[in-house]
Amino acid sequence: FLVALLLIAANLRPSITGVGPLLATIQEDLGLSAAAAGWLASLPILMFAGFAPLAGLARRHGAERMLLVGLLAIVAGILLRSEGHAIELFAGTAILATGIACANVLLPVVIKQRYPQRVPGITTAYATIMGAFAALASGIAVPVANLMPGGWRASLASWALPAAIALALWLPHARHAPRKAPAVAPGPARATQSPWRTPVAWQITGFMGLQSTIFYVAISWFPAILTEHGFSPVAAGWLLTVFQVAALLAGLAVPPLMRRFHDQRALAVSTSALYGLGVLGILVAPAGAGLWMVLLGCGGGPSLILALSFIGLRAHSPRSVTSLSLMVQSLGYLIAALGPVAFGLLHDHTGGWAVGMLGLIAVAILQALCGLGAGRTGVAATSGR
Repeated sequence: FLVALLLIAANLRPSITGVGPLLATIQEDLGLSAAAAGWLASLPILMFAGFAPLAGLARRHGAERMLLVGLLAIVAGILLRSEGHAIELFAGTAILATGIACANVLLPVVIKQRYPQRVPGITTAYATIMGAFAALASGIAVPVANLMPGGWRASLASWALPAAIALALWLPHARHAPRKAPAVAPGPARATQSPWRTPVAWQITGFMGLQSTIFYVAISWFPAILTEHGFSPVAAGWLLTVFQVAALLAGLAVPPLMRRFHDQRALAVSTSALYGLGVLGILVAPAGAGLWMVLLGCGGGPSLILALSFIGLRAHSPRSVTSLSLMVQSLGYLIAALGPVAFGLLHDHTGGWAVGMLGLIAVAILQALCGLGAGRTGVAATSGR
């Protein structure tokens, strides 16, 4: 079950991170403006936010079956967007992102249900697998496009194969899963306070959304920034891979640190600071992009794992984690969706990247402030009473 679950995680980012290194080529081939390219980069994140509530159907049909539906949407969307026209590109992106939106919400729920005592460790495992395949997609996007006859279309389509494999391996678990969520154990009725009414839930949402904003701006626009400073498209793609490899390696340190320090506020502030330093380095000394990408990764990987872990750690039960995960991921990704679009618009308006980069540093500071609240041990984003 865990292996199949991790294979789902492996397919939640490659179809997105493989677009950034090809974005300039797609933009030129289809005649898209920078703003339209920004919308293409933001569309998956908007779908994450808008269609995350579909995961609520898991209460009726079971989380395993809804994860299967999500995988079907991912495969179908990847194939559709690879047709090569602008309409299919945007429509396919919307469909695959809808599938990812369901899985984004349901994976923390399934982890809380199946592994309640191992939330940080299992979360790190799935985030690491997710990050590894995301990094691979960034690195091989341009080489695959250069090698295969279909160019960027073939490069994007290639990720349908691992998604189909995950679909096949998950099918037995979906078929034999209970149709409804497990019943609550007998005992006194417990009313659950909505996470929308708790400050901690909003702080976790802010932390999730702001760290995602920096990540999605980086994978969407940093290759273009680096090519303007003399890096080849292939080199820029591999630097994006360095960012993501550093993120997944740094993320491995999060569970032992969480066990050692108990309170996560220092971790949340430190990772936010590394994010901001990486952005500042790209702004003032882009020639040292390798170092700055490592710093970005050391901030980004742990930030994601902290954000996902907060969902399980701050919810008091498997049932309440569904509500918290839905809030954090829908609103968090809505915040993040504004990033690539705003970044592209700022570039069109100012003719450069400096204002957008300064904005990202401000985002990192706000992330640290949210982390001070989200990282406090002993507070709950939902409560039973």
